[in-house]
Amino acid sequence: MPPRRIFLIGGAPTAGKSTVARALARSLAIPWISTDQIRRIMRTATTRKENPGLFGPEGYDAQRFLMEFSPEQIVELEYAQAEAVWPGVRRFITADHVWNEGFIVEGVNLLPHLIASDFKNDPAIKSLFLLDRDLTRTRQVIFSRGLWHQAASYPDSVKEKEVSWVNLFGVRLAADAIKYDYPIVEVQKGEQDLQGTMKAFGLA
Repeated sequence: MPPRRIFLIGGAPTAGKSTVARALARSLAIPWISTDQIRRIMRTATTRKENPGLFGPEGYDAQRFLMEFSPEQIVELEYAQAEAVWPGVRRFITADHVWNEGFIVEGVNLLPHLIASDFKNDPAIKSLFLLDRDLTRTRQVIFSRGLWHQAASYPDSVKEKEVSWVNLFGVRLAADAIKYDYPIVEVQKGEQDLQGTMKAFGLA
């Protein structure tokens, strides 16, 4: 049996992580999971009081949250949530389970410094980060569907706040990826994204 291969795909919201993970999983015939799913499972096993980082600020709907927090503060909160989710992601990666041939983990909660701290020298685990520099595409996604709730439920000024923090998050993530020597795939939202991902992972 060939050794198990694990692929980690990080990136800002709207970067196309799920789309690329799904296509790569289909190409390699292995399963994939999102850090969103892992986070939801972790929340069922704890409380906001015990692990506030998993839940974020209490008592906010999407509109109030986006109105009261600056883009910079939201990015910090996202990084803090990633720190809280990482023990669950790490446990999932290292656990003995039925996915013997390998799997893909994708999600906004994958951060370069967290991966490097535990898996930098593990040849079975390959990581990369997707980056979309096209703010027009980001804006189209956010204005058409929103990130946390339906876009129609809050005003355009709030959606612009989402665009701002997503862009800041992507810029910071790319800088961190460079710092920790992880490849960055600049997405075009087409078939070339899978090709670029496979090349960065050494699969093509």
